[in-house]
Amino acid sequence: MVMSNTGWTPGWSTGVPSKGDLVLAISGSSILKPPDGWLLPWGSEGLAAGAGDTVSLGSMNDTPVFVTELDEADASGLESVALRDALLMMEDAPTDLLSTGFQVWQWWRDHRFCGRCGGETTSHPGERARWCQPCSIPWYPRLAPCVIVVIRKGDHLLLARSSRAKHHFYSLIAGFVEPGESLEGAVAREVKEETGLDVTNVRYHASQPWPFPHQLMVGFFADYAGGELVLQEDELADAGWFLPGDTPPVPPQTTIAGRLIRAMEKEISQGGVPL
Repeated sequence: MVMSNTGWTPGWSTGVPSKGDLVLAISGSSILKPPDGWLLPWGSEGLAAGAGDTVSLGSMNDTPVFVTELDEADASGLESVALRDALLMMEDAPTDLLSTGFQVWQWWRDHRFCGRCGGETTSHPGERARWCQPCSIPWYPRLAPCVIVVIRKGDHLLLARSSRAKHHFYSLIAGFVEPGESLEGAVAREVKEETGLDVTNVRYHASQPWPFPHQLMVGFFADYAGGELVLQEDELADAGWFLPGDTPPVPPQTTIAGRLIRAMEKEISQGGVPL
């Protein structure tokens, strides 16, 4: 496991919290944030009484970390911070910890019952999984791969504004990978469906977990190969080609979209050419 720059190391254990262990508290789609950080010590007023299940996430500087869910009624003195706001608007948020916590808790809550027989599942004794004893089936945390791509046309890059997003950023073309499809094939298909454009030279750049609710975003560079912009209106409200340094508001560098955009701007500005 790799320790993040926050001191958090992802991992898993079979134990339950002890006094002094740390807990990420979730309520719906928000984090219940204490004034001095993002984690609560187990045993805090209201936490042990209000919490139900807890699931191991790893450790923070060698102190075990768990995730649980609380009702806001049990959250006296805690600030409710929407997860999307934390990841998009708060540069000091520990995005790796928050993303993992939400994805793990979503899985834990959604797999209380076996998808084959409908019986109640229990915690697997040897790994992070829900276990159905009658079926002898482990149910692991689910990940849905998505592709996201920044497209280059000469010294311009393509940015688009979603027709559904609440934040008014211009971002990138993205979509889920379909069964039997390669990642590169998904890039070409999503771009064609949403913009009418053809791309070539699709190449991997980076990835990021994205907990809405359980995506793995796989980021690519691609080059324009032809076509005129024809927007899929239920997906995109606007799109256009922009020069580096002369773009509308884009996502922050806490997101893979923001990092892809800035990496492509740097490549173009430094005179780089597609591989």
